[in-house]
Amino acid sequence: MLEMKNVTKTFGGFTALDDLSMTIPRGTVYGLVGPNGAGKSTAIRHLTGVYRPDSGSITMEGQPIYENPALKERIASIPDEIFYYPSATLEEMHKFYRGMYPRFDDELYHRLYEVFQLPKNSQIRRFSKGMQKQAAFHLSICCRPDVLILDEPVDGLDPVMRRQVWSLILSDVAQRGTTVLISSHNLRELEDICDHVGIMDHGKMLLERSLADMQGNTVKLQIVGEAPRGLDILHQSSSGRLNTLIVRGTAHEVEQAVAAVKPAYFDVLPLSLEEIFIYELGGVNYEVKNIVI
Repeated sequence: MLEMKNVTKTFGGFTALDDLSMTIPRGTVYGLVGPNGAGKSTAIRHLTGVYRPDSGSITMEGQPIYENPALKERIASIPDEIFYYPSATLEEMHKFYRGMYPRFDDELYHRLYEVFQLPKNSQIRRFSKGMQKQAAFHLSICCRPDVLILDEPVDGLDPVMRRQVWSLILSDVAQRGTTVLISSHNLRELEDICDHVGIMDHGKMLLERSLADMQGNTVKLQIVGEAPRGLDILHQSSSGRLNTLIVRGTAHEVEQAVAAVKPAYFDVLPLSLEEIFIYELGGVNYEVKNIVI
């Protein structure tokens, strides 16, 4: 299990993380989401032991990660901005990773050439952005990590390669129980693969729970006429006689409350992760605004 407890980090007068707590259960795929500037990348740099917190703790299986080489050997990370040595080829980075990670799997490394088909002896800096991401996956998965931390992992990949990468990650989770943390703005993809989700804003954790619980406790209600009193309404909009409400509560609870007032029509629908994200962050304040230009 990865855990951050009451972590605060400031840079000058700016507070990047503000008493942040996060729990990533072992063997799960955890989606970390939030608007730009929420502190997701800073949190990731703490989880990988790059940053030391001003206060609070970051642990893996109860042990601190910062300046702990034995734990870092079990963590592989693909940051949003990937670094390779300027003149390095894929084969040279293969040797580098093999020296850093005792469990590096050479047999898997050679098998993955069938998947990524990258030139072995060309300088990686001459690769396209998408090819560089593929190289990062090629190397990181072969480290056989217990924890894989990914920041915008499929940005720049074509649709077929995106699907291939997710397939490799989920296969590793299923076979080895790997713990995966993914920070991404592509909520549609996260919804398909994540077990748990944390929503950050302004360096704080707004909401953290399993995706099933999150989707099971907030619903979309469409109703003709007035909604019954007592509903916990996050947002409301109207189109003609049809009112659409985002309501906190289970589908069963909302259906019972609405059925009691006998409206002409109503329907209770599940929310997507993207809709949960928008309304948990403040509803109308995060919607697309219609501005004439």
